[in-house]
Amino acid sequence: MNKFMKIVFAILVVIAIVGVSIWYITDTPSKSTNHLFFIERSKNKNIVQYDVQQMKNTDLREPNPVVVYWILENGKKEKLNLIQRKYAYGIKSQKKLDKNNFRILLVALKDREIIVKKIKDSYKAVISIEGKDSILEKVYIKSMERSFRKPKVLYIDIFGFDIKTNHPTKERISI
Repeated sequence: MNKFMKIVFAILVVIAIVGVSIWYITDTPSKSTNHLFFIERSKNKNIVQYDVQQMKNTDLREPNPVVVYWILENGKKEKLNLIQRKYAYGIKSQKKLDKNNFRILLVALKDREIIVKKIKDSYKAVISIEGKDSILEKVYIKSMERSFRKPKVLYIDIFGFDIKTNHPTKERISI
């Protein structure tokens, strides 16, 4: 490894370590949250959980109602660090469509619009899976670890339930 690559690697390690202690207030799970969906990974059993925050009157908390955090194998909750938020599992954008309806884009699924809205007295994440409006349940990311480089994503599976029929839906995105 040449000198430049060693410096870049050292800087990334420092950013990752320091980033663990830098948090956004909106990344903290609220006491009044509703689970939306989660991301599982082939790497380990830790999951990335996405929740919607509600106010006392059950309206969505604005301007950023959706929060994201880790649930570790041991059950502990942790916030995503800066690199994880920006390049892997964070929320790219949250845009209010109208009262209690938001469009979110995830870093991991940047080409898939997710609409957060109230369905039968609870908030759900609605996404198109195989062309059907579906309630998003989970995302599975299959990746391959590589030495000294970021993991290579092989494919992403999206799981949900068709809003009209309640039948399971699944779509594989090949990378």
